[in-house]
Amino acid sequence: FASYYGDHMVLQKEPAGAVVWGHGQLGAAVTVALLGTGGLVVMKKTAQVKGPSGTWTTVLDPMDQGGPYTLTAKQGLENITLQDIYFGDVWLCSGQSNMAMTVLQVANASQELAAAAHYPYVRVFAAAPAHSDVELEDLERIDLPWSIPTAAENLGHGNFTYFSAVCWLLGRSLYKTLGSPVGLVEAAWGGTPIEAWSSRQALQTCGLLEDTGSPALSSSTSEHQHLSGPQTPSVLWNAMIHPLLNMTLQGIAWYQGEANAFLHTDRYNCTFPTLIADWRQAFHAGSAGQTDPLLPFGFVQLSTYRHQSPDDSFARLRWHQTADLGVVPNARMPGTFMAVAMDLGDEHSPYGSIHPRDKQNVAHRLLLGARAVAYGDKDLVFQGPYPIRAVLEVTRGLLNVTYSQELVCRQRDVQSFEVCCSSQTSPCQWLPAPVVAVGSRTVTLALGSCGTLVLGLRYAWAEWPCEYQSCLLYNPQGLPAPPFL
Repeated sequence: FASYYGDHMVLQKEPAGAVVWGHGQLGAAVTVALLGTGGLVVMKKTAQVKGPSGTWTTVLDPMDQGGPYTLTAKQGLENITLQDIYFGDVWLCSGQSNMAMTVLQVANASQELAAAAHYPYVRVFAAAPAHSDVELEDLERIDLPWSIPTAAENLGHGNFTYFSAVCWLLGRSLYKTLGSPVGLVEAAWGGTPIEAWSSRQALQTCGLLEDTGSPALSSSTSEHQHLSGPQTPSVLWNAMIHPLLNMTLQGIAWYQGEANAFLHTDRYNCTFPTLIADWRQAFHAGSAGQTDPLLPFGFVQLSTYRHQSPDDSFARLRWHQTADLGVVPNARMPGTFMAVAMDLGDEHSPYGSIHPRDKQNVAHRLLLGARAVAYGDKDLVFQGPYPIRAVLEVTRGLLNVTYSQELVCRQRDVQSFEVCCSSQTSPCQWLPAPVVAVGSRTVTLALGSCGTLVLGLRYAWAEWPCEYQSCLLYNPQGLPAPPFL
């Protein structure tokens, strides 16, 4: 089998069929059998080992959730047996250091680690950090083979190693909500830009690779501390994502972007939607059509870093994470969901303020999106209020902004709104627009010296726009209004 098969694995349940693959002797026939309790044969498949890579692939019939099963693969006199296999939902978690932060590093780590034993049907697997100049068929190394979660050994193995706290907290919440087994696959590396996780084809779409095939991006490690991992185009796609493409997945969770606040920031509105579309196509094709072509893709919008920032790169990156539309899912990013995290800043985090410890709220917000987008819970509110209309009251010098949902105002004196009121659009002169009143769905802003020449409006456009859980606007469910421009 490929290196990431093993005892305690979770394979994707119905309606999709799980893909099983491995290596064998060229031309040989491999028999794959799924056995239930007492060795009862549930299904049998045969596959041919094909060149040039000497691999075989088979798609199992769709299976209901549950287990345990035994999986065997035979070729001639050789056979491999895997025990304690369950069918459930498989989620891939990827990104940079905020995804790589382990359960050991988060708020209430000791309680989280102690509670892990209650989730024996949430199984975890972690690919080791690796990079390659060519697309690999198999992972170079694995940090954590498929495992039953046991506190310190595999959920809190040091800092930024394994297992991802965001991934674990999302997975265990999904298990509590759905009641079916969950398989979590981590492939993350701190300090890495999106370009390293993107295929060459995706980067070409965004004009980031030169036609000669030579990288247009610098391959040297940057002097900036937040670009500590590999930056060379496609090297992490090649080594950490490409080898996983045969897997049948239920969804993806992504937490990345800090590195791109310092590299190609204004290309992210292309590179991110393109990565999503490219990964979907690749997983769909790699799994022989079993992974949904609109594979649900959830992500975390950037949290905070510096109170006094020299520029607005974090604010721009947050905006670009939504393809400049402010809210997802949208026309450019269908089938996606987002956890807003700008109100979860952690100035005193021992891992640096760029690594907030409150990953529970991050995971909760991702869970709501997953339930709505990946599992079709139509009645669930999974995102914060968003402006749908702005009307100028010229005589009174006011601007009335109408929102999509009921508003809860938590912090009245925050200067969150700004208006652009220069006579020319570039460069825009942004001035604070104080809040005069907050209605059930409207916010009234005073334009002051701006008069009637309002060319733009923005909200929470700062690297650290508000203190912990006290931005200006939320909905009654406690979800913050996302920033907008």
